[in-house]
Order: sequence, then C-alpha cells, then structure tokens
Amino acid sequence: MGRVQAQDDEAAFAQLVSRWEGPIQRLCARMTGDEHGAQDLAQETFVRIFAARKSYRGTGKFSTWLWRIALNQCYNELRRRKSRRESPLEGADEEAVSLLDTFVAPEPAPDISLVETERGELVRQTLMRLPETYRTVLVLRHYQDLKFREIAEVLDVPDGTVKSRMAEALARMSRLLQPKMENRPAHHLRTENKSKESLTT
Repeated sequence: MGRVQAQDDEAAFAQLVSRWEGPIQRLCARMTGDEHGAQDLAQETFVRIFAARKSYRGTGKFSTWLWRIALNQCYNELRRRKSRRESPLEGADEEAVSLLDTFVAPEPAPDISLVETERGELVRQTLMRLPETYRTVLVLRHYQDLKFREIAEVLDVPDGTVKSRMAEALARMSRLLQPKMENRPAHHLRTENKSKESLTT
C-alpha cells in the first residue's frame, strides 16, 4: 500500500487487487446473498480504496481498513435493497431458498463442510436470515477465518462485544435451524449437529 500512496503506482495497486479481490468478493457474496452483485461491490470497494489512498495512515493493519470498507459497501447495498423492498433478508422461507442458486462460494471456505454438503446449504440459508450485526461476525469468523481480536478491530468494538454477538448469532441460528432439524431423518440430525458444533470452534 505504501507504493500506491507515495507514487500512485498502478502496478502495485494491481497486485493489491489481485491479492484481495477473491476474499472481498466472497465476503460481499456471503453478506448480500448475491454472487453477481458481489463482483460489483468488490470493484466499488477497490475504487474507494484507491480514492482514499492518501488518507490511509498505516497505523493499523491494511486488511482491517479493507474489510471495513468492504463491509460498508455491503451495508449500503442492503439498505438500498430494503428501501426498494427487494431485500433477500425479508419474506418467506421460499424466498430464502431461492437465494441458494446464487449464494454459492466461488471456492471452498475454511470449513469445507459448510459449502459442499446439504447441511452447508441449510446453514447458508439460515445465515441470510440473521440481522446484519450477527451475520457479520459469523461471516468474518467462519468464512473469512478472522480471529476475535481482528473482528473487533474491523468493527471497532471491544473483544467482548464480538464474543457476545457471536453467542447471540449462534443462539439465533440454533432457533432457526431447530424446526428444520426436527423434520429430518436421524442421520441428517447428526450432520446438522456437527454443523452447529463447527460454528463454535
């Protein structure tokens, strides 16, 4: 980032984009449930990064600044959808299920079971029904593999706040998953329980 700031080095910026484009696009996809729209949000994130390059002071990690800007793009998009009453976070279960056709990670997440199995689809569907506050901590922790202290830095909140949000997010996930689990065969219940356990590690 230093060369981009000091010299407006386009080659250095291209390397930065190449390094971070995939993670940022995946973050946007999981936060908004829209794979195609995530590409646009990722591009807008890097446009804003370049535009604000002179204001970056380097007192914190560059990744923290980058995650924060990307999340703001996601929040803005979700607000726009809500104002148009097109948010995928609202409505019946059928609407949430329809998101599964597009809400697929381009490549495996840290916990591969959450993206390659039936329980992974159920977890993603349920994730999209969580409020942004709780979905954010789950996405950053279990899909982007950030530590609690890193999430706290990105969100600019105490570590304890992140942990309490995570606990509430998991509780809500459990409540949403429970009715679906009760209607599944025994072998599916075992895999669902493993899926929930993976979220707490």
